[in-house]
Amino acid sequence: MDFERLYRTGYSRVLGTLIGVLGERAAAEDCAQDTFESAYKGWKSWRPDAPAEAWLHRIAINTAISYRRRQRLRQVGEVIRRLGRPALPPDPASLVERSDLLKALRQLPAKQAAAIVLRHYHGYGNREIAAALGVPERTIASRLAAAKTRLRVALGAGTLPAMSIQPEPGVHSED
Repeated sequence: MDFERLYRTGYSRVLGTLIGVLGERAAAEDCAQDTFESAYKGWKSWRPDAPAEAWLHRIAINTAISYRRRQRLRQVGEVIRRLGRPALPPDPASLVERSDLLKALRQLPAKQAAAIVLRHYHGYGNREIAAALGVPERTIASRLAAAKTRLRVALGAGTLPAMSIQPEPGVHSED
């Protein structure tokens, strides 16, 4: 597979993953650009023993995790600057744009959110998610269980129904 084909076939999937993990399209687009830039720079070192798309998702998830860390640092800085001032009310337009699920996903640790998005948006099985994230399958199972528990609490559901994030057409889970 050449890099141009990987970009054409993988961009929308990577973007969907990043939207699910980050919850904001603009941030996801920035991270997608950074993902493909990093992948392009590392393309010569990619080994064909693992699927290129799994390698690409690994880069994307790591990029999202780094982005979230930078965002938290910025938020801490903003809080420190605003100490003593009353908090501004949230913008009603931005509240409408964000679904409860995206808000709940944003509250999850990035690694749990990544596992949920790869499972329920892309329909990947534990083996595929483990390959994409570079961790054992058992780790994925525990991340998914922990994420679902947190989502139940955040969404106020006694049981978590099928996720409202729809998988891409033609993608089915192995599990």
